[in-house]
Amino acid sequence: MGDVVLVRRMTQDSDGAFIRWTLRQVPEVQGAFMAMDVNTGRVLAMQGGFSYQYSVFNRATQALRQPGSSFKPFVYAAALDSGYTPATIVVDAPIEINTPQGLWVPQNSSGQYYGPTPLRTGIEQSRNLMTIRLAQEIGMRTVAEYAERFGVYDDGDMEQVLSASLGSDETTLYRMVAAYAMLANGGERVEPTLVDRVQDRFGTTVYRHDTATCPDCSILRLPEGDSPTIETHRERIINAITAYQITSMMEGVVQRGTAARAIDLPVPVAGKTGTTNEAKDVWFVGFTSNIAAGCYIGYDTPRSMGSASGGGLCAPVFQEFMAEAVQRFGGSDFPVPDNCQFINIDRFSGARLGDDAAGENVVAECFREGEEPLFGITFDGGFEMAGDLPLVEEVQAASRNVTTATGEQATVGPNASFGTLSSGGLY
Repeated sequence: MGDVVLVRRMTQDSDGAFIRWTLRQVPEVQGAFMAMDVNTGRVLAMQGGFSYQYSVFNRATQALRQPGSSFKPFVYAAALDSGYTPATIVVDAPIEINTPQGLWVPQNSSGQYYGPTPLRTGIEQSRNLMTIRLAQEIGMRTVAEYAERFGVYDDGDMEQVLSASLGSDETTLYRMVAAYAMLANGGERVEPTLVDRVQDRFGTTVYRHDTATCPDCSILRLPEGDSPTIETHRERIINAITAYQITSMMEGVVQRGTAARAIDLPVPVAGKTGTTNEAKDVWFVGFTSNIAAGCYIGYDTPRSMGSASGGGLCAPVFQEFMAEAVQRFGGSDFPVPDNCQFINIDRFSGARLGDDAAGENVVAECFREGEEPLFGITFDGGFEMAGDLPLVEEVQAASRNVTTATGEQATVGPNASFGTLSSGGLY
């Protein structure tokens, strides 16, 4: 007697007629969601928790959480700017690292090892061991510099330890979505804003967030077929080809990677899942050509959510929001930068294929014009490897007959093992 319960009015979808009262409860798990325009920075939506009346703490801007694998795109972006390509081969094999806290033995989420693998597959399948080896190759100082350049962390705040390459350092959803927006717009700085413009009582603008100018807008008539030129004056964060490469790789995450089952939009979309140890934080951050959005879910006092994952919890939230947003804001193919030459690559082995190659294993990778990739190099991060590891053969496309660069027919074999050298390397 005297208990207080929460109830909700259940109604008919068709006419809103009352059916009955149903029991409800305030969830213990919390989270946040945010969406922004990738060009102007305007915040289109922000949800800081289950209920503002229940808690005024804004988890989108204030909650410091571990981003997990959603941080990996910045490791790969640093690598791509350092001379690697989406077809570069990095070894996926066990690693043991002595730390002041004891022996650290990181694992892939599957608990298995896949041998030499192209970078594209590494990010699509969110391979932890590949990411650590890659971070070791390019150096954590470089990784930290890129993360700070994108605003994921303030200057000097990111710890330069290998676990940070897997997203162990805490940041906010607000920062992560803004960083992804810079990938979406081709690698230019954009700052999220909740205020577009401030005017005084006379209508004079005293503050404007958008610094873009339009020198042609004062011209009464433009030549037929021309449109006004918009000068954004935005700072370039990374090379435009690098931004396109990482965007293309994250499209693979949505098409056939860790978010493939949850995302189905009528426009091109790229993104990355994130799941921390024991699923204490789960993430999905992604973008179309004009909107970046992200979600994180977790208890306010971090504890395990069991078998939860970013692809299972947050990606459906992204899907539900973006399905409505796309209807209003649309979307298009991600723009291809100048000086981008496409070469067909086998996404399982990294081998170069002919221009007319086709099949599920074929992907057209963008390379910088005039910089031919060198094949036949494998990177291991300098860690020792055993020659008798039990490697897992991935399920590959049934049709493996391809046309080589010389026009000959060839059958592409299974993934390379430690007894063979797969294709790939620096350009």
